[in-house]
Amino acid sequence: MAIHLILGGARSGKSAYAEKLAIASGLPVTYIATAQVYDDEFKARVEHHQARRPKDWHLIEVSHHLSDALNTIAQEANQNTASRQVILVDCLTLWLAQCICPECAPPEGVDWAQQRATFLQALPRMQADIILVSNEVGMGIVPLGAINRQFQDEQGRLNQAVANIAGTVTFIAAGLPLKLKG
Repeated sequence: MAIHLILGGARSGKSAYAEKLAIASGLPVTYIATAQVYDDEFKARVEHHQARRPKDWHLIEVSHHLSDALNTIAQEANQNTASRQVILVDCLTLWLAQCICPECAPPEGVDWAQQRATFLQALPRMQADIILVSNEVGMGIVPLGAINRQFQDEQGRLNQAVANIAGTVTFIAAGLPLKLKG
């Protein structure tokens, strides 16, 4: 099992890089898409990602309860011990935003601290190669507004916690990978 965190800014090429790694593995891929579509512009972004992905990848769409999806995959893998796979999660940033942002209408009872804790507990137990895509949002100014600062702070904390668990961490800028760890 290997965990690879891929960080970068918006439109840095991080998702395309993650997809190339998944393809290069030669293993079956389960793609966990965390995005919810809120408007036509975002729908076009999602469609761009969909068109780029190989059709044989197994798709799971989950905007909350990410650890539940990982646990389900783990249970299925335990029943089929001969099959090694790659799990690609794109992206942690949208998952976080949808869990803490009131405008994203998280389901009743979604608690970010619990979501984060169960996710971080699930990662090391996975019997798969895991590629996680996340935005690096802390390289700019401190944003105005409490929810914006909370988001930036929580994203930074999440990225640090995942980087601590991951064997490999890569930062993408202008489509170019820079290995930070591993």
